[in-house]
Amino acid sequence: MQRIINKYTFIILLLVLASCGEKESTSLDSQTSDTHRNDDRIFVSTAQFENSNMTLGKLIQQPFPITVKTTGMIDVPPENRAVVNATMGGYIKSTPLLIGDKVRKGQVLVSIENPDFVKIQQEYLEVKEQMTYLRVEYERHQTMMDENITSQKSFLKAESSYKTINARYTGLRKQLQMLNISPSNVEAGTIVSVVNIYAPISGSITKVNVTRGTYVSPATAILEIIDNDHLHLELSVFEKDILKLQKGQKINFKIPESSNETFLADVHLIGTTIEDNRTIKVHGHINNEKEIHFLTGMFVEAGIVIDSASAKALPETAVANMDNENYVLILDETTNAGYYFTQVEVEIGQQLNQYIEIVTDSKFNDETNFLIKGAFNLVGESGSHDH
Repeated sequence: MQRIINKYTFIILLLVLASCGEKESTSLDSQTSDTHRNDDRIFVSTAQFENSNMTLGKLIQQPFPITVKTTGMIDVPPENRAVVNATMGGYIKSTPLLIGDKVRKGQVLVSIENPDFVKIQQEYLEVKEQMTYLRVEYERHQTMMDENITSQKSFLKAESSYKTINARYTGLRKQLQMLNISPSNVEAGTIVSVVNIYAPISGSITKVNVTRGTYVSPATAILEIIDNDHLHLELSVFEKDILKLQKGQKINFKIPESSNETFLADVHLIGTTIEDNRTIKVHGHINNEKEIHFLTGMFVEAGIVIDSASAKALPETAVANMDNENYVLILDETTNAGYYFTQVEVEIGQQLNQYIEIVTDSKFNDETNFLIKGAFNLVGESGSHDH
């Protein structure tokens, strides 16, 4: 009988132990589940929060401009751009300048050689001599005509010959001046086969299209010079937005390929004709252009301010960009050990004065706390419980 009792007691102990094992397993599973839940958040210890000068904050109302979005480029006025051509064709004798070199108005740019230059100078001298003779003849016939010694026909012939040669002389003299050949030097017997081309404006060389020995015609663009002393914005605004624009409106613009900084300009002129692509040109004057190193031809993204509106925003330090998506960290729980944050994707709007508009603000309420300083280094660390 005692053996039977001991047997049943043993069985009962086994059942109790099994039951305890299941409870312990369930408890462990529960702890594991709770740990997994916490791992979806980002934990920051109190010490780390304080040592990194992290800050909490809430959404605030900020004024943001209502803008007409447009694109364009940095450009210069037409009078600040010059394409250098040759008056007559010839072979490039020398090209001492390179792209980027600065030149002053009147400086020698290139020299050109052509035997035809010599022919023009010879013709000029011959015509000048003929003109001297024909002028004397014309004056003699005029005197004789006044004294009724010669016929009117002879006088008119002498007059016509003189005026014709005088026209040729004047034309050849002008050609020499256009070729930068001094008529006075030619008359003094100095004949040249090489002429210089001079800079029509001061500025920087932006294009060099020839090398030594290249033959150029009058249609050939030899060099381009741009004077960057006055730069402006040349924007293209779609037809549907043009009635919203007025002279004097502010322009916020960026050079996306070079900088994230926002620059300022003002609407100076609004075009009066519509281009083939249904856009209108808007000319903007850049503020503080002397202090910023803009280059002609830079691509511009701009917003022309037509009004202002209030929107909820956060400091730009509260928003982190990862893989072209924007995230914020909201405070989920505070404990003695530290802070738990949840990473939330948001859609952002405009950026102004170090604030970013939060378009998806309906996800949050007025009491939502954000990590507004230090979020950048933490985004993407969700799933890591210890830092």
